[in-house]
Amino acid sequence: MKRSEVMPHRHRLPSPTLPGEVLEEEWLKPKGMSKTALAEKMGLHVQVVNGIVQGRRAVTAKTALLLAKALDTTPQFWLNLQNACDLWDAERELAKARSAGGQWGPRARGRVGRAARKAKRASR
Repeated sequence: MKRSEVMPHRHRLPSPTLPGEVLEEEWLKPKGMSKTALAEKMGLHVQVVNGIVQGRRAVTAKTALLLAKALDTTPQFWLNLQNACDLWDAERELAKARSAGGQWGPRARGRVGRAARKAKRASR
């Protein structure tokens, strides 16, 4: 591998683009479609679409199927976007647990999750 082909350290890479950001910037705005119109087309409540766009709600398999049908894409497209975000978040949580000297791995999963939820509540 040439020196110019070396990838940056994975912890320094920017976070992946959220599915909601892609939805809003690549589909809703260019088509002039509102979140309400998309929700109606998908047969969902507007709060579901709004939560995805705002990054508060994850894209589930069911939502991916509905998005794909409504926007003429594939469910894999939406699930891949969500999976990239989930993996990035998990990697950061594990790195944080390791740097804090805590246990990491399959047995630490609940501990990392509880710590993340506790930190999130404290930041509110």
